[in-house]
Amino acid sequence: MTNKNKTENVVVIGLGYVGLPLACLAAEKGYHVFGLEKDKEKVDMINKKESPVKEKEVIEWLKKVDIEATTDSSIIKKADIVMVCVPTPVDKEYMPDLTPIKSAASSLAEHLKKDQLIIFESTVNPGVCQEVVLPILEKSGLKAGQDFYLAHCPERIDPGNKKWNVRNIPRVVGAYAKEGLEKAVKFYQSILEGQVRPMKSLKEAEATKIVENTFRDINIAFVNELARSFDKLGIDVYDVIQGASTKPFAFMAHYPSIGVGGHCIPVDPYYLIKRAKSAGFDHKFLKLAREINKSMPGYAVNQLMLALNQINKSIKGTKIGLLGISYKANVSDKRETPFSDIQKLIKELDADLLIYDPYFKKESNVKNLDELIEKSEVLVVVTNHNEFVNVDLNKLKDNNIKIIIDGKNCLNKEKIEEMGIIYKGMGR
Repeated sequence: MTNKNKTENVVVIGLGYVGLPLACLAAEKGYHVFGLEKDKEKVDMINKKESPVKEKEVIEWLKKVDIEATTDSSIIKKADIVMVCVPTPVDKEYMPDLTPIKSAASSLAEHLKKDQLIIFESTVNPGVCQEVVLPILEKSGLKAGQDFYLAHCPERIDPGNKKWNVRNIPRVVGAYAKEGLEKAVKFYQSILEGQVRPMKSLKEAEATKIVENTFRDINIAFVNELARSFDKLGIDVYDVIQGASTKPFAFMAHYPSIGVGGHCIPVDPYYLIKRAKSAGFDHKFLKLAREINKSMPGYAVNQLMLALNQINKSIKGTKIGLLGISYKANVSDKRETPFSDIQKLIKELDADLLIYDPYFKKESNVKNLDELIEKSEVLVVVTNHNEFVNVDLNKLKDNNIKIIIDGKNCLNKEKIEEMGIIYKGMGR
């Protein structure tokens, strides 16, 4: 329940997919919330109650709460609690780039005051909070655990998920000192409906997030490899997974696809790979999973070329429609999307590309799905948006679509093949 008697000030650093919903939640629960963001355009939008995050819930939420956004880092001085939600990208070698983390920590050190609770939500490899962030903060002359408190609560955001959201998803919290842990847990319990689990250390909290997403990456790699194997064996991998799912214990279904996207699953494993390597351990299994998942766009393009061979047609000059830019269905998020690799690979083969995504109309080169279907000879499903999944399949036949590469295994294979259209899925 909202407590309008709260007087504590919360400063959220980074107002993106993670920070803005958290800022809205804290404001709704009665905290005085300020947002610190480098992007002035975002700041201006938020102060006008216009959300830069194109999620329906966030757009509506922002209109109902009070958040003061600024580019001035001195706002940190007003905070009782600071939540750091800056991005943690990887470089060209897929290694963690801690520049945003270090920059945020430096701004904090400049304006740090006694008794502040500093919480990093940004995903980092185990050891970063204590080995990188803490020394920067203590350049302020204040000591962690005595003068201020440092905690880590790794973000858990799943864009588009109707069941689990920033309000109710369980969270884990680790901290540098016992009192800091108690303060951080108490804060999250005041804004969340989900369970808040204390961890024994900062490092364990950091490792929890990495394990969650690495677990998914490994299992996706497993079924992606099965898809490629079963393709050779003439087995429908989707049907097999559905069959295996009837076992009520010791099996968790994962499904193959054209590639792994988003800011977490294709990125987080590299954090652990690098950190473990610096400690003298080589994560061969994790690296192999990444290699398999990164190869799926190439596999999809190979399926495309095999299908074209069946009708004695060259890929050069063929009108190929790409359905989807987003990494995930029904969200306007293209971080680490496999679309980029698919587009690059097909362009290199001199095909004529048509692109449509209802969430990225400016980057589409046709005005709608109907136009893409009318102008294409081949369709490649990159994203399983509802608009694509629910398409009238008769339109494909009427417009003489010859081949469909279903990168998400989301279309009706049997009906498509009955129409005389060549269907190739991922392991189907």
